Amino acid sequence: MASSNSKVWFVTGASSGFGRAVTEVMLQKGDNVVATLRKPAMLDDLANLYSKNRLLFLLKSLPAFLKAREAFGRIDVVFNNAGLCIIGEAEGMPDDDAKLLFDTLFWGAANVTKEAVTTFRDFNQPRGGRLLQMSSRGVLRIVPGVAHYAAAYSQTALESLSEGYATELDPAWNIKITVLQPARFRTAAPWTNTLVPIHPAYSDPNLPSRQYRSIYPGAERFSDGDIYKFALQMYRLVQLDDPPFYLPLHRTALEAAKIKGQKLLQAVEDYGSWSDDVYLDEENSQGRA
Repeated sequence: MASSNSKVWFVTGASSGFGRAVTEVMLQKGDNVVATLRKPAMLDDLANLYSKNRLLFLLKSLPAFLKAREAFGRIDVVFNNAGLCIIGEAEGMPDDDAKLLFDTLFWGAANVTKEAVTTFRDFNQPRGGRLLQMSSRGVLRIVPGVAHYAAAYSQTALESLSEGYATELDPAWNIKITVLQPARFRTAAPWTNTLVPIHPAYSDPNLPSRQYRSIYPGAERFSDGDIYKFALQMYRLVQLDDPPFYLPLHRTALEAAKIKGQKLLQAVEDYGSWSDDVYLDEENSQGRA
């Protein structure tokens, strides 16, 4: 049963995978959920279990914020999760597919981010909210064949935008952002990922992108993460007063984070001295400016 202390979750991409698991677990925990998805029938089983004052289905993310506020009065947590994956060599990725990735994974998520911040600051009383940005292990270690996916879904673009928001938000607004970097959780992705035709220059089956392509079909065998246990960690996360900005989840993501951090530290150690003499000489700085 929901209580007066229940949180209101706004979940994008709620029909399956992480979004479905988060929706289901939060309802079980007594929170309320606004679930945005293209096919509400995908959650008919939950609709039969929970009334509309606990679970609200909406078709589009941006008008949904207004409808969610009208229904519940506030939104406490936004799980910014909707996504897709198209696999192919970076050189051979069709422009239309690359645009679709960026429109969905970056621009779609960016629009949700803007609406979330506006809601947390201008409508919630008291102010505040938690924004959980779904990224991927892919930004920590780029896998051959998913360069455009990684570039859009963070994957560097969304993560950089999230960092920008974090530096600009007034602490008084009490808005906390966490970028989630999961790896190898068992979702429907291995069955729904799209593979574009192989670029002719990459015909050698020993090349890295061809090796990655070779795991399809059957890529699900590499995924041992439980999305419902992931959702339980999301519930745990929003209870923290000072949540982390980055949260890699799964041993593979942890390993990738460590390797990337070590590479950066090694570059500083090996080449830090190159920065010793790259500055304007004081006596010449005015003239060069």
